[in-house]
Amino acid sequence: MKTIKDQIGREILLKSTPKKIVSLVPSQTELLYDLALENEIIGITNFCVHPFNLKSTKVIVGGTKKVDYEKIKELKPDFILCNKEENSYEMLPELEKIAPTYFSDVNTIQDSIDLILHLGSILNRRTESDNMAHKIEYKLADFKEYMKNKPIRKVAYFIWANPWMVAGNDTYINEILKLNKFDNIYGHMSRYPKINIEKIRWEGDPDVLIFSSEPYKFEDKHAMEIGSFTNRSITVFGDGEMFSWFGSRMLLAFDYFKELHKKLESHF
Repeated sequence: MKTIKDQIGREILLKSTPKKIVSLVPSQTELLYDLALENEIIGITNFCVHPFNLKSTKVIVGGTKKVDYEKIKELKPDFILCNKEENSYEMLPELEKIAPTYFSDVNTIQDSIDLILHLGSILNRRTESDNMAHKIEYKLADFKEYMKNKPIRKVAYFIWANPWMVAGNDTYINEILKLNKFDNIYGHMSRYPKINIEKIRWEGDPDVLIFSSEPYKFEDKHAMEIGSFTNRSITVFGDGEMFSWFGSRMLLAFDYFKELHKKLESHF
């Protein structure tokens, strides 16, 4: 028996190293797989799309906001993984009745690295998690050097249409934007605010409009509509997983961002 704390400060009692895990967070499902824990994963969500084969080998227990508690209970898990942003905290009482439930809270790259190391310790994957953390830290240092002489560009990062919603402050996405020297014109607003696109020019008239590939499927018509209210914005249909998925996805993200900047440079 041991007591651990999750990333929101809750104490969790574990009888032994978890061997039957339900993951309700797509990026954390991918992280478990990359920590060599595929056999320990027994339940995932509809949105756990990486790696693709898990959907055919694991039980789908619902989405990230609404799950089938009975289905989870039937799996008899000994550990449930959630995230403060992805999952509703209102789910916790029911989940705790089934198994010890861990909530992550990731707003920075360091939070992500801490999560990797903590789960590695909890799930008996210290070597794998240490190696992953070191690789991410190396790639992060290399990317910061790559960005050293890059110009700052004003951006708006869209996640939803009608109502129009963007990524604001206090989000992992905003931290990634800062890393890329993207000055978020909505960085003075908290979380994921609804905005009036007709006033975007007065908010800062961004150099770049980034339309995330998730959770909303943006089309050219959306870019044209918003672009009509700016003076000179470049449109980017961005890979939302690279901007918002923490964990092992970061091993791919920095190379993606380098390619993104190369494309942007050809427009300025």
